[in-house]
Amino acid sequence: GVADISAQAIPMLKKVGDIIARTGFEVRIEGHTDDLPIRTVHFPSNWELSTARAAVVARHLVKRGISAERIRAIGYADTRPRADNLTPEGRSRNRRVSLVLQIPSAQN
Repeated sequence: GVADISAQAIPMLKKVGDIIARTGFEVRIEGHTDDLPIRTVHFPSNWELSTARAAVVARHLVKRGISAERIRAIGYADTRPRADNLTPEGRSRNRRVSLVLQIPSAQN
C-alpha cells in the first residue's frame, strides 16, 4: 500500500528520463495494484493508490526537466494484471508503474 519510488528504481528512472528528454514523445504513466482491496486514510481504494503511484513518477520526471505538458498519469487499480493474483509473487508483479511513450498527436 505505498506509492513511493523504490531506491532501486531511481537509476532506471534516470536513464528513462534522459531518453525521454531527448525525444518529443508524450509519456503515459500507468499505475497498477494487485487485487487486494485497500482502505487507508491516504488511499481509500486501489484506484487512488494506483493513481498516486503514477503521479509520483510523473512528478519525478517533471523534476528532472520533462515538460509536464508531455506527461499523463493514469491509475488502473487492479484492472490490468500482468500476473495471477493468487500468489505473493504474482501480486508483487501486479504492483507496478508502466511508462508508455507515444508519438504526439497532430496539433490543429
